[in-house]
Amino acid sequence: MADPRGFLKVRERELPPNRPVEVRLRDWKDTHDLRQKDQPFLKEQAGRCMDCGIPFCHQGCPLGNLIPEWNDLVWRGQWADAIDRLHATNNFPEFTGRVCPAPCETSCVLGINQPAVTIKNVEVSIIDEAFARGLVTPHVPERLTDSTVAVVGSGPAGLAAAQQLTRAGHTVVVYERDDAIGGLLRYGIPDFKLEKHHIDRRLAQMEAEGTRFRPGVEIGRDISWDALRRRFDAVVVATGATVPRDLRLPGRELDGVHFAMDFLTPQNEVVARAGDDGELPALPEGAPSAAGRHVVVIGGGDTGSDCVGTALRQGAASVTTLAIGRRPPSERPANQPWPTDPILFEVSTSHEEGGERKYLASTVEFTDDGEGRVRSLKVAETEYLSDGRRVPTAGTEREIPADLVLIAMGFTGPETQPLEEQTGIEITDRGLVARGEDYAASLPGVFVAGDAGRGQSLIVWAIAEGRAAAAAVDEYLVGGTELPAPVRPRTHALRA
Repeated sequence: MADPRGFLKVRERELPPNRPVEVRLRDWKDTHDLRQKDQPFLKEQAGRCMDCGIPFCHQGCPLGNLIPEWNDLVWRGQWADAIDRLHATNNFPEFTGRVCPAPCETSCVLGINQPAVTIKNVEVSIIDEAFARGLVTPHVPERLTDSTVAVVGSGPAGLAAAQQLTRAGHTVVVYERDDAIGGLLRYGIPDFKLEKHHIDRRLAQMEAEGTRFRPGVEIGRDISWDALRRRFDAVVVATGATVPRDLRLPGRELDGVHFAMDFLTPQNEVVARAGDDGELPALPEGAPSAAGRHVVVIGGGDTGSDCVGTALRQGAASVTTLAIGRRPPSERPANQPWPTDPILFEVSTSHEEGGERKYLASTVEFTDDGEGRVRSLKVAETEYLSDGRRVPTAGTEREIPADLVLIAMGFTGPETQPLEEQTGIEITDRGLVARGEDYAASLPGVFVAGDAGRGQSLIVWAIAEGRAAAAAVDEYLVGGTELPAPVRPRTHALRA
């Protein structure tokens, strides 16, 4: 334990400041003020860690991050040892330290009666400092096996599986249907939350280790799934859960009503093509734009928050977020005791920037302007029934002006049609790719990692499953493995 009295001397959380709202709304750069990363409060915050006898933060993080150990090393200024301990359980702390909701912090023992340790900020500071000091180097395998592995999907699960398998000595090829590697990290998450140079520098390390990347190749169209299976000794399906949850109501077909990703992806692609002077090209023809429009976002999660920040940067006339449920409490409620991960009212950096948030708002209808375009939303107050269902309350309907409506209600599962049709692989009753206790699918040599088999989840779960699936693949190929398997897969019943 670095400072036995640290949590008594420093009782408050302190985080680096964000850039001023009026400044960051003019660009697409990180909302955080990166110049503050070397402030002395980082050592103080790391020193608040109590090095508990039972560190519940390990339980809160699916990766099992060795949080007390690297907190201690940051307090001592031992950055090389800190990144070694962090990388021991997490392949990509630069991603989790930026976009993970940090369930580890709600499990922090200090959080019982004080604000929790700033675990997420310490984590991202370690990896940023490690890159700055040249401490992140390729781990080239000592020997190569004769086995080949195809990883389909280059999100966090696919990349984690690929890096682990490459380091085990297998020849790994990652296929991605987009024109650049990264999955939703690349074109799904705006740069103001995750600048893409963080992805690029990690990919450079992976390429130096021997991982091969094939962007712009869609398995099932450019290469059939059966052909892929014949070409490789093992296949990892890590395609994510990309099918959006729809809202089937009158007027859903109107122009101006879009899924969140149909709005976010074109803008993120435009930012990726920015010139050296920072000048952005125009959005593609037909891509939804919030410029000058009254925007309504249906859904109050991370994707909805990303829509808010993007709409404000595009120059929306107004932005309103609708949530069907009650506003969550600001403090941990009695029915969600420590160390569970509670549902709390949170203000993201996008919410800080503007817009209005409405709760108990049930959408009833998308109204027409008479020319086939959405004009407004008809909403009613949500009523909770005794069986837990939430329904619109009759007689409470009102209209909210809306030129652009973005449906950000999460995702129902992976796109399984080509995979199922071409291979006959088993699909669960939830539309997920079926898998067993060892991440193996119903076809020999095929494994499933991340949201494709788990359903929509957190980035830490994706990385943890990618690491665990890699261990299962390694054992399948060579009869044993030394790769860590941090989590067991979530399995679901097969279709009848």
